[in-house]
Amino acid sequence: MKRREFFKQASVATIGAAAAATTLATPAIAQGNITWRMVTTWPKNFPGLGVGAQKLADRITKASGGRLTVQVFASGEMVPGLQALDAVIDGSAEMSHGAAYYWQNKSQALSFFTGVPFGMTNRELGAWVRYLGGQEIWDKIYDQFGLQGFLSGDTGTQAGGWFKNELTGVADVQGLRFRTPGLGGQVWAKLGASVTNLAAGEIFAALQSGTLDAAEFVGPYNDLALGFHQVAKNYYFPSFVEPGLATEVVVDKAKMAELPEDLQEIVRIAAQASYDDVSSDMYANDPRALQALVNEHGVNVRQFPEEIIEAGANASMELISEIREGGDALTKEAAESFISAFNLLRSRTEGTDMPFLVAREKYIKYD
Repeated sequence: MKRREFFKQASVATIGAAAAATTLATPAIAQGNITWRMVTTWPKNFPGLGVGAQKLADRITKASGGRLTVQVFASGEMVPGLQALDAVIDGSAEMSHGAAYYWQNKSQALSFFTGVPFGMTNRELGAWVRYLGGQEIWDKIYDQFGLQGFLSGDTGTQAGGWFKNELTGVADVQGLRFRTPGLGGQVWAKLGASVTNLAAGEIFAALQSGTLDAAEFVGPYNDLALGFHQVAKNYYFPSFVEPGLATEVVVDKAKMAELPEDLQEIVRIAAQASYDDVSSDMYANDPRALQALVNEHGVNVRQFPEEIIEAGANASMELISEIREGGDALTKEAAESFISAFNLLRSRTEGTDMPFLVAREKYIKYD
């Protein structure tokens, strides 16, 4: 889908949904049925992530037989994308769908539940959150705000970003105006970039106007829809700061507790199903989108110079050390738990998966 067509459809949907939003001051409850509002950080019908939020809402509605209906409001329909979490905190919505590192200003610990530079892959992150204590720490963090978060999707290892100019070394990063959030943004800042965060729908205009020199968002499936290839042709792979980016669905904890137990379980299971579904969607469609970017739009696919990767790795370890030593108690707890799980899980990934992939790459070729 071309960028202009994508945002034309999004704007039409936004007008209709915004009008509907004005009539929903409080959750609708009729004949024992409940309606919850989910606000998202994504544009309407956004591939993978926005569609994933809608599918999650539909799955909850269908599995509950309509007893819990979830209405989705895309970025800008009820609130701006980067105010989605605040809408749940202040009671304007019952759910939000986004990425935990968008809220690191509330607690730096939240960044661990989206992605850590040179950190966990999507399978490793899911294992930590579900089975190695991550969810319990996440609950403590969000409990401060009357919330609870669940994994709701994963992009896998992301693209490193779009750059107007080719990178030859760390010197090219100095003063680079770069859209990249979370701990990864802090790593790029350590390398000398001028880092900012923008919602998905704001990035293209910033690149086009020259406000940004570079931007990373997700990967080919999403980036093609956003049209970044129209203003930057150097596309770097892979990202070393977002190796397994997870999205989240956050619920009002009190409203969740008011639900019957079976509806609470439906919300949890639907979120877990969405984590796996979105990951598969991204994995299936990223390669096809990348082919279109290269073959139809003349995009140059590049890898970061080794000098930048090594500097990024050193900056990543430095950043995590600073967090372990200087963070608040919950941030330190999240960091320690993450590192403990990371050291365990990488033994499986690097000892089993990696040798297999090396062998497959070397010996297996199909026409």
